[in-house]
Order: sequence, then structure tokens, then C-alpha cells
Amino acid sequence: MPRLCLFLLAALGVVGCQNRIPDDALALQPDTLERRLLESRRFAGGKEIEILSACSGVVQDMGFTIDESATPLGVMVASKNREAGDTGGRVAMALLFGANAANSMDRSQKIRICIVIKPVAGKEGKEWVVRATFQRAVWNSYGQLTRLEGLREPELYQQFFEKLSKSVFLEAQKI
Repeated sequence: MPRLCLFLLAALGVVGCQNRIPDDALALQPDTLERRLLESRRFAGGKEIEILSACSGVVQDMGFTIDESATPLGVMVASKNREAGDTGGRVAMALLFGANAANSMDRSQKIRICIVIKPVAGKEGKEWVVRATFQRAVWNSYGQLTRLEGLREPELYQQFFEKLSKSVFLEAQKI
């Protein structure tokens, strides 16, 4: 009987330690608006398929391979693989801390872009909001994921949207 009481008290203690959802879990972060402005642009006129086609051409021109595309939903995901880290850094790590330290450094990375196209009502009729987000996943030489992060360099988004703007114009002109 004492063991049963001890077990029940332990069980109640575990249940009482259950985590609850933080009050601010669904609250917008202070930089949400700034991030949306960086990641989104409006395009007037045209059809969703034309905008998606222009996005497809731009990401391929930037060296990405299209992984997934759901045309009826206006969604596209593309990626490209690159080496991560520098060889000089690996050599220095090997000299300072031994071969294992150099071997565990970041080796490869995958840059992904996710594009979502959404129709909105605009001043000139139908408009489209294109939102692009860039992410990076980095693996070390053991194949372990060491970093997963969103990329927020303004130059990256400016480059993408400048190319997309030109491509959308050319699509609209049937050039």
C-alpha cells in the first residue's frame, strides 16, 4: 500500500509539471512587419500562372532547382546545395585542436526559397502579392544538421525581386 501511495504521488508530480503554452505564443514579434516588407512585393495585372512562371524562371536563373510546385495553390519551393565553411579555417582547426575538430566543421549547406503567391484586390483591379523566404540548412562532415536559419539579407531579397519584376514585365509583354 505505501508503494502505491508513493507511485500515485510521483504520478501527480509529473502531471503537475506539465508545460503550458506561453501567453505570448501567438503574439506577433516586433520585427514581423519589417520582415514582411522585406519578403513581399505586389504585382499588378496578369494571371497567377504567369507570375508563378516568372518566379520559376528567376529561381532557375539564380541556380536553384525546383523541388516542389503546387500551381493551383500558388506555391513553389526550390533549393541549391553549396559548400559551407572555408578550407583555411579547417586547416587551422586541425592544427590547433586536432583532426577531429576540423572534420566536424560545417561542410555543406542547402539554401531553400519558398514562394507563395496570393491574390489581393488592388487599385488597378487584380493584384498579386509574392512572398519569398530564404532559409539555410548547414550540415557538418558527420552529416549532422548544425544550423537551420532564415536568411534576412536585404540584398538577397532585392536581387530576387528586381529580377522577378523584369521577368513579370516580359511575361506580360509576351517577350
